[in-house]
Order: sequence, then C-alpha cells, then structure tokens
Amino acid sequence: MKQIALALVLLLTVVALSACAAGVNGYANTPNADGKVAGFWRGLWHGIIAPITFVISLFTNNVNFYEVHNNGNWYDFGFVLGSGLLGGGIFGGSRHRRH
Repeated sequence: MKQIALALVLLLTVVALSACAAGVNGYANTPNADGKVAGFWRGLWHGIIAPITFVISLFTNNVNFYEVHNNGNWYDFGFVLGSGLLGGGIFGGSRHRRH
C-alpha cells in the first residue's frame, strides 16, 4: 500500500511539474500594434520594473507582465538580468555584514 501511495505522489509531482514547462511564444519576432519588437534593452527595463508591473497587472487588463512581441532570447536575457538587478543578483541573498 505504501508503494502505491508513493508511486501516486511521484506521478502527481511529475504531472504538476510538467504543467509548468514553458511553451512556444507564437508572437516572438512579430511586431506589436505599433510595429515594434522588444529587444534586449526593453527586456532589461521590463525586468527592472517587473515587481511594479506585476502588481498593476493584477488589477487591470491594459498592463502585461511580459512583452510577448519580443525578439526571443535577447529579450529574455535582458528581462532576467533586469529582474536580477533589483534583487541583488544571484548573490544578493547571501551577503551579510561581518562585525
């Protein structure tokens, strides 16, 4: 009985994690209504303002958290870099003062 329960938990975990997998962006490299495609610099800026944009996006349909009309990997890199700058990067949480 324990093995069945463990197998069921493992199966549910795999299914739940596979649901989080990123999909294909059908709007990548296609211009938005203004004829623009977001690149690295816009991704960097969107990453920096991501916490504010996220909160606003919860209350309005006019603001999106992530620009889908982007140029792909360079926009993604800028977005991740920008969002990491605000949090101090990968080492931001490990800094501490020595007395």
